[in-house]
Amino acid sequence: MAGSREFIDRLTDGRMTRRELHRWLAAAGLGLAVMPVLPRAARADDLIYYTWSGYDVKEFMPGFVEKHGSMPQTPLFGDEQEALTKIQSGFQVDLAHPCNNRVSIWRDAGVIEPVDTSRLEHWGELFDSLKNLKGTVTEDGQHWFLPVDWGMTALIYRTDLIKDPVDSWELLWDPKYKGKLSIGDGMADTGLIVATLVGIKDPNNMTADDLAKIKKKLLEQKPLLRFYWNDETTLEQALTSGEVVASSSWNGAAATLIDQGVPVKFVSPKEGALTYCCGLVRVKGGSHDDAAYDLMNAMSSPEAGKWLIETYGYGHSNSKAFGMVAPEMLAKRSLPKDPTEMLGQGVYSTVSRHLAELSQILEEVKASQ
Repeated sequence: MAGSREFIDRLTDGRMTRRELHRWLAAAGLGLAVMPVLPRAARADDLIYYTWSGYDVKEFMPGFVEKHGSMPQTPLFGDEQEALTKIQSGFQVDLAHPCNNRVSIWRDAGVIEPVDTSRLEHWGELFDSLKNLKGTVTEDGQHWFLPVDWGMTALIYRTDLIKDPVDSWELLWDPKYKGKLSIGDGMADTGLIVATLVGIKDPNNMTADDLAKIKKKLLEQKPLLRFYWNDETTLEQALTSGEVVASSSWNGAAATLIDQGVPVKFVSPKEGALTYCCGLVRVKGGSHDDAAYDLMNAMSSPEAGKWLIETYGYGHSNSKAFGMVAPEMLAKRSLPKDPTEMLGQGVYSTVSRHLAELSQILEEVKASQ
């Protein structure tokens, strides 16, 4: 009972990071999708910022509290579809924090407004590739998204158990490591990894032959896998024990393991890491325009970027942030001082129109003997 009370108190007070939340839920056998939104009671004169757990802390918005005297209200969502559905049902917020592959969906749903980039103090410091992500800019030149945090789905492996340097997704199909490999249990990432690996040029417009190639590749891999992972905690534990020696992974898991002294390397494969970027959108009907832009400026500042890189191991949209982080910390986070080339080579996640078909393929592969 005491543990449950602590969980709720820390969640509603904004003292629980996204990583901590995930571990609490995993320990309880739950997922983010089943968690209710537990916002503090919002006052009419407060900015409301709808976000993920872990991005609702003062350190990620430097200068905002000093200027406004308090934190914005920060109701939390577990996934972007949940957030969109709640906003469509009348839940009023000023800013929300989706990822780039959802912006066009939110725009087409009519729930967001363009961003006035002339009011963004750090717009000129942001990486150009992130400012112009597909789906976030319309033909008339309007921007609908302020990029803030970005990360990768890339290759992670134990350097003490795999001696030779590796730079290809093919490691996850190497029979030498049969029974000690893993890959994500979700085709939004895994489907794109396999599509990239087998040379499909446009994963959003695949033929029946393309889908057959993906299924064939997954069937080749299945006997080699220890398991398909669906939460970072499970993957981190398996890599720590050596039960798994190589897998697909997110930045957060890699940062956790490296901080704990586990000998792993987080590598952008030569075929391309999957890259995503999350950020801020202005929700229609918001009534705190000046405060909204103040928060956007705070979260896109180099100081916010420095905190994000050092704390969570994710990249930030502000190029100046990387110069504020010690070289040894950047190396620890598997990030270069200038990630321009890395961002340019990334395979950006999209909401594939084939996701239902790909998910069915994965289920068929998992069910096969």
